[in-house]
Amino acid sequence: MNVPPIIISLTNAELRDLTYAKALLETPGFMIRLANFLGSPIEKGFALLPKDWSETVHKASHAALLKALELAVVTMDKRGPSRSSEFFHKLLAGASGGIGGAFGLLALPFELPISTSIMLRSIADIARSEGHNLARMDTKLACLEVFALGGKSTSDDAVESAYWLVRASLSRAISEAGTYLTQKGMAEQGAPAVLRLITAIASRFGIIVSEQAAAKAVPVVGAASGSIINVLFIDHFQDMARGHFIVKRLETKYGSELVQNVYAEIAV
Repeated sequence: MNVPPIIISLTNAELRDLTYAKALLETPGFMIRLANFLGSPIEKGFALLPKDWSETVHKASHAALLKALELAVVTMDKRGPSRSSEFFHKLLAGASGGIGGAFGLLALPFELPISTSIMLRSIADIARSEGHNLARMDTKLACLEVFALGGKSTSDDAVESAYWLVRASLSRAISEAGTYLTQKGMAEQGAPAVLRLITAIASRFGIIVSEQAAAKAVPVVGAASGSIINVLFIDHFQDMARGHFIVKRLETKYGSELVQNVYAEIAV
């Protein structure tokens, strides 16, 4: 078998890592995972949501991501690489989902910032375990970027769900926000550069939040199932984070163009 020259540039271990990353990033989206869990189409849940639900989701997603950005900039610790603790964060997310499930959809504006903050901590934990420095602003924003990586979803078209195109669509907003935050920090959350980034990520994050809410709207789903749905929710973003930070680790060593070319050659 002839191996493309661009792939030879990576070690066998790195090629295995990138193959694993692509398998994670190209997995079915959150809505499909929910449908498999519930055993029924999530569309039934969407039909039960209030008419003004999209505006509620948009506001809740925007507020949750702004809080997550504040946490990322101000409180992320700076320890070196270590093993990540996905299971612990799943337990926290499950507890949060159980409380939210007990109070129904009205709890979303209060529960989402909590679960998003838990997920951010887990994402940062994964980034650190892949060797990324959490003291760097670009790493902090890469953690936030994960919330836009929804994977393939029935609510996305084939182009919009592509990992590299999502990153490309966010690159300018991330660069501008990074420059601003490095100079001024979170003193002005309403700065245009910050709001553009939050809005861009929220437009995709909100899709998955809507899917999560639709699942919880199904009558058979109670507080216990609400916990499981939140575990699926964080599990989805943990997968996106692991794949994302494997890719970024290899980009640091080989450059984005080469890694992207090798990624395209891998069959999963």
